Amino acid sequence: MRILVQKFGGTSLSSDKARSHCVDHIARELKNGYRIVVVVSAMGRKGDPYATDTLLQLVRDNGDRLPPRERDMLLGCGEIISAAALCSLLNSKGIASIVLNGGQAGIRTDEQFGHARIKELHPERMLEHLRVGTVVIVTGFQGSAENGDLTTLGRGGSDTTATAIGAALHAEMVDIYTDVNGILTADPRIVKDAKPLPVVGYAEICNMARQGAKVIHPRAVEIAQQARVPIRVRSTFSEDEGTLVTDRPELVKGYVADKHVTGIAHVAGITQISVQAIEGRTDMQLQVFQTMARNHISVDFINVTPSGAVYTVFDQDAERAVSLLRSNGFEPAAVSGCAKVSVIGGGMNGVPGVMARIVEALTEQGITIMQSADSNTTIWVLVKEPDMAPALQALHAKFELHL
Repeated sequence: MRILVQKFGGTSLSSDKARSHCVDHIARELKNGYRIVVVVSAMGRKGDPYATDTLLQLVRDNGDRLPPRERDMLLGCGEIISAAALCSLLNSKGIASIVLNGGQAGIRTDEQFGHARIKELHPERMLEHLRVGTVVIVTGFQGSAENGDLTTLGRGGSDTTATAIGAALHAEMVDIYTDVNGILTADPRIVKDAKPLPVVGYAEICNMARQGAKVIHPRAVEIAQQARVPIRVRSTFSEDEGTLVTDRPELVKGYVADKHVTGIAHVAGITQISVQAIEGRTDMQLQVFQTMARNHISVDFINVTPSGAVYTVFDQDAERAVSLLRSNGFEPAAVSGCAKVSVIGGGMNGVPGVMARIVEALTEQGITIMQSADSNTTIWVLVKEPDMAPALQALHAKFELHL
C-alpha cells in the first residue's frame, strides 16, 4: 500500500468552508492511489468553543483544581469532536471513514499526564481499515497509558501523532496542513519580502521551530528524521506543494541548494542575567544552574567563564530567578526586554565570513549585539527587543533571502 498521513490543524477545521477544503485534499489523494490516515487537532483557537485553550479556561473558571489525569480526559475532547465532524462530512460525500482515538490507533505512552511520551505504536488496527480503503481518522495529541488512561502529548502533540504514525506505517509522506503556504525564510509580519522555501532539511526546520517559527513542532520533526519519512508543510486553502522537509533535496525537481543561510527566526520576551564570581567561592556556576533547575526555570544562551556566568530566561521567570540568586548570596544583573535572533542554515558550517556578515548587517543599522552563540547550523545573537524587527530585516537582506 502507498500510505499517506495528512494532519489538519485547528484553523483547518474551524469552519464549514475550511473543513470542505480538508475533504478536497483527502479526495484528491485517494484518487492519486493513496490509503490515507488523517490526524486532527481540536477545532479553532482560543475562544472557539472546542479549542484546547477554551477547554483549559473552563477548568480555570471552575476552581482550577482538576487533577492532571482528569485534565487530560477533558483536553482529549477537542480532537474527538473534530474527528467526529470530519468523519460525518466524509461519509456524506461517499468517502468511507472511521474514527480511532489515540489509544485505539495503538499509541502507547508513559503516564506523564499533560506531556506524555510515546513508548510504542501498534498500527495493526489502522492497517486493517487501510487495506479495505477506509480513511482512518485519528485524534491527534493523545495516546493511552498502559492501564488504559487517556494521556496527552503536550504542545505540538498532533504533529507528533502524525509523524509517529507515518513512521510506524512506513508512510510515503506526512502532510502537515496549516493556514500558511509552507515554511518561509522569516516571519512575514515583520519581513515583508519573506519567501516560501521549497525544501528544507530536518535539522534546519528543527532549529527554526525551536527559535520561534511555529509551523511544526521540533519533536515531530525528530521522529520523522529518525524514520526518514519526508514531511510537507502545506496550506489547507490552496493546492500548492508547500515546503518539503527531507534530507533528500533532490526530491524537489529543479531545486538547487546554493545558499549558506536558509532562514531567520526570532524569540522575544527574554531577560539576560549576568552573575559575577565571588572571590573564594568556587561553586558559583554549580549553585547558579542548580538553583534554576530546582525551581524549573528554563535557561538558554549560556556563556560560562571563570569570572562568571551569563544566560537568558523568559521575561516572566526573570523576577523569580533574580530573587532566588540573591537568596543564595549572588548579586545578579538583569536586562529585560531582549530578543534572540537566529540565523539558520545547514550550508554555513565551516564557511568563513558568516559571522562577519551578521555583525556587518547589524552594525550598519546601529544595533548592539549583547551576546552570541553558535552551533553547526545556527548562529544566535541577543539584541534589545526594539531592535528585533530591524535586525530581522537587515539580516534577511544581507543574506539575500528575498531572491
